[in-house]
Amino acid sequence: VAEAMPKSIGGAPTERLILPVEFGRCAELALSRAREISASLIVSFGEARGRSSVTPELVAINLNHASIPDNAGNMPKDEPIARGGSAAYFTRFPARMLAEKIKNEGVASALSYSAGAYVCNDLYYRLLRETEGSGVRVVFVHVPRAENDEEYGKMALAISNAVNSIICEENNG
Repeated sequence: VAEAMPKSIGGAPTERLILPVEFGRCAELALSRAREISASLIVSFGEARGRSSVTPELVAINLNHASIPDNAGNMPKDEPIARGGSAAYFTRFPARMLAEKIKNEGVASALSYSAGAYVCNDLYYRLLRETEGSGVRVVFVHVPRAENDEEYGKMALAISNAVNSIICEENNG
């Protein structure tokens, strides 16, 4: 889906990063690039094989737990992401509205209340924590495993149109 995203949304250029499925490192790379380009919105994606719809995530929790190793062999069990950190962070982007607008684009979508406890959640929590108070907004979107590139392209178009619609409404409202 990230590779199929358009080169701009709402007139602003987009950056695409394909990140390693590794606790900690994934977020470090994303945060580093976001700082370099002075990002104002970060939309991250992860594949959720058990889901049948696109699911924007409302919350990231301060917990890493893996039932399988990440790509570096890490397999944390009930470990906090940030010792003494907030138990959870909520997105500062309208995730519920995003889910509705994706659905209006003809792609199955529903709001999800948990990004899990694997690398996707680790990335989301760290992005939300590091951008808190900065004005940078972050949202994480799980996408279902697709059968082909055309399906991923359809999801990417629906997500980008939905994000663009929200940005336009906010700027005009």
